[in-house]
Amino acid sequence: MSRVVVAGSFNVDHVWHCATLPRPGETLAGGYSTGPGGKGFNQAVASALAGADTTFVCALGDDDGGRLARRLAAAHGIDLRAAASEAATGTAGIYVGDDGTNSIVIGPGANAALTPEFVAAQGEAIAAADVVLAQLESPLHAIVEALRLARASGAHTLLNPAPANAGCSRELLAVAEVLTPNETEFSGLLARHCGADVDPAALAGLDDEHLHRLCRTLLPRGTVVLTLGAMGCFVSHREDSLRGDGQAHYRCPAAAARVVDTTGAGDAFNGALAASLAGGPTRPFATHVRFATRYAALSTERPGAAAAMPGGDEVASRFPGA
Repeated sequence: MSRVVVAGSFNVDHVWHCATLPRPGETLAGGYSTGPGGKGFNQAVASALAGADTTFVCALGDDDGGRLARRLAAAHGIDLRAAASEAATGTAGIYVGDDGTNSIVIGPGANAALTPEFVAAQGEAIAAADVVLAQLESPLHAIVEALRLARASGAHTLLNPAPANAGCSRELLAVAEVLTPNETEFSGLLARHCGADVDPAALAGLDDEHLHRLCRTLLPRGTVVLTLGAMGCFVSHREDSLRGDGQAHYRCPAAAARVVDTTGAGDAFNGALAASLAGGPTRPFATHVRFATRYAALSTERPGAAAAMPGGDEVASRFPGA
């Protein structure tokens, strides 16, 4: 069976649904809900539901949030490896507008307790993985260790450099085989590491050759999958490593969706991409990207983050040929 290890965060999401997102100084009335989230957990749930045998490496508090994480991981068949923390389990405050857009503030809490030592103690699981996936809501030195161990064992490494303000380092980029930024994250990485000033809102409109050059400058030795929201995504490979594709760069259109809530859509994409890569390493990379794009689209038709993740069979039913 295909195996994915996700190293990252778990948060308890507190969600307010309102007609529009609140502006500075504005108070709005809205509906409230709560549920599981955190980029790491969202991606682990997506990976598991998309068909991969999934291990989730994280840090949790000894509280209701931590118990929720353990209960839900068990329900989804996820092998949970959680470092204990005296801090409260992580939280997130999320505002969702009627158009599905969102604004999020994270309280890291126990997520900050994930250490390289704890990650290294999960070395056997990492060594057995086909793909190791990570994001940036956990301490960067712990994430570097997870991807470093994965590369040493021959597993594919997939880095989602989110959130954008987390300060992704060159050391981390060096162990990323596949990088999956959105427009804001990509623009920030270009400014930080390449001295390039690119408006994130203009990226989708750039010609493909220009986008490809920017990707090659940022990650010369790996593949970049730049997610562009409703415009789909742009894929850029190294010229001598096309991963089964027929060309070094191309666009993959977004799948049509009846959007309710975009919270967690990026996590859905990443978890599904990891699961698909793990399950079909000899298939063209474009096949995995197309599946992940459709999986993410379907996740936006439901409210919530982890709770919105569909099963792989649902994607196949909704999008034949996925």
